[in-house]
Amino acid sequence: MGTKEVLTSEDFYEIIFRILDVMKENEKYLTDLDAAIGDADHGINMVRGFTLATERLKNVNPASDVGTILNTVAMALLETVGGAAGPLYGMWFMNMAQVTMGKSEVDKKLLAEMLEMGLKGVQDIGGGTQPGEKTMVDAIHPALQELKKAANDPSISLLEALEKAAKAAEEGMKATIPMIAKRGRASYLGERSRGHQDPGATSSYLIIKTIYDYLKEKQG
Repeated sequence: MGTKEVLTSEDFYEIIFRILDVMKENEKYLTDLDAAIGDADHGINMVRGFTLATERLKNVNPASDVGTILNTVAMALLETVGGAAGPLYGMWFMNMAQVTMGKSEVDKKLLAEMLEMGLKGVQDIGGGTQPGEKTMVDAIHPALQELKKAANDPSISLLEALEKAAKAAEEGMKATIPMIAKRGRASYLGERSRGHQDPGATSSYLIIKTIYDYLKEKQG
């Protein structure tokens, strides 16, 4: 099978269903992480949100534009994911949808633009959240840096770019363990938040890794 250098609308459609599967597989893990520094519901909320997203997508043509698919997901997440996470994940997908409205294919350059806009939405909703504050930004930001580098390097394939992004997101996720939380409920714990991996960074990593895993499988 040849190298696949774009993700189509149909790919994104299927990726959302894959994300739901991954969230179901990691529901207890995410909830356990959240129990240490949050409301102990992150895994439950992620499953609930992506369950509604996939239900809504059953009424959307898989061949419609990428933006329509991602906006459908965004609205479902906004409606169903509880607490502060709903607006954060909803805005992540909503901003990515804005960049891809009318687009049926996403190459690595557009993927970088998507993630950049998505990150901006997360940071804006979070009141200017920066890397190092023990949030989902700690996974998304390093992934974006890798995608931006790859976008301007013709020697890096889409699959390689996503592999680098997923690895960077994983490292960013793990880097939250020694951090003191500066945002959200976890910030109330102060020093006691140290030593725990951030659940939002973890689910964000899982989303990015699912896209990579999907493309890797498709290329065979």
